[in-house]
Amino acid sequence: MAKKSNKHCNIPIFIPQQACPHQCIYCNQRYISGQHTIPGKQEVKQTIDKYLSTAEEDTDIQVAFFGGTFTALGIEEQLSYLKTVKPYIDSKRIRSVRLSTRPDYINTEILDMLKQYNVTDIELGAQSLDDGVLQYSQRGHTVRDVTEASNLITAYGFNLGLQMMIGLPQDTLQKSIHTAQTIVSLKAVCTRIYPTLVIERTPLAALYRQGQYQPLSIEQAVHWTKEIYKIFVKENVNVLRVGLHPSEDLLNGKGYIAGPFHPSFFELVLTELWKEKFTALPADTQLIKVNPADINYAVGYCSSNLKYLKTVNKNIKILQDATVDRNNFVCL
Repeated sequence: MAKKSNKHCNIPIFIPQQACPHQCIYCNQRYISGQHTIPGKQEVKQTIDKYLSTAEEDTDIQVAFFGGTFTALGIEEQLSYLKTVKPYIDSKRIRSVRLSTRPDYINTEILDMLKQYNVTDIELGAQSLDDGVLQYSQRGHTVRDVTEASNLITAYGFNLGLQMMIGLPQDTLQKSIHTAQTIVSLKAVCTRIYPTLVIERTPLAALYRQGQYQPLSIEQAVHWTKEIYKIFVKENVNVLRVGLHPSEDLLNGKGYIAGPFHPSFFELVLTELWKEKFTALPADTQLIKVNPADINYAVGYCSSNLKYLKTVNKNIKILQDATVDRNNFVCL
């Protein structure tokens, strides 16, 4: 297995809606991922070779199968993908494989096979850990399925990821906070937070047009995500992504109908987190020092936090200081 490094790179292989036996109320992976075709063996190799040709030395590289329900593929098809990656792992150019799947397509036979082919990380689309939300969203599984699959994955020694969505039909902020807390209790090492969007050619699009579903506003989604993000940071759960990747179909409006989509959604969330930090500043503060990695979020999206601070003290400044710890600040 390739040596681990502080630098990490995923080589994403998207398998849009491949093998998934369900039509979740919100789902059209081809529009969400921006990929409309299913990659074959040769295309997978070309994608890997392209990434490897530009990867920096001493980078921890994983191949990541996203988009579809990987373990619901036929065994031969799963093996075909895994065997395509294996020579790269054997030659130590790639460390391992990560994949995403559904909690109701995890069992001991599948996990035994995945172990043989250097899969180390399994992300489950939990979406919600409220049975009412799951049922209305037509997920086809229950909270118990998520719990049992998660426990099995961690018992086998895989790194567990649990993805969640906010703003699904019948969801509330309290239910989403409960989902985040349960993700922590299930010992997930990573998560992704996706606000629910109304995407073309989905049952949710029909409900929206009939006036039976109202998505979260940008402001609501940012607030919910901020509260959930704080839970994960406190419990050391790595948040791999916040908000959908701005694919071409989302940016050009071809697949997107409504909902809290913003190409800089995560920056909006971090801006609000930093604004919250600044609410207790002494009134006579003249200077705020932050780590360089935090400067954009401290200043805020479109300088919104700095503008807010200047309403209190027009001379206040925010400067970079590498001696300040991440996510902290010093005021003078």
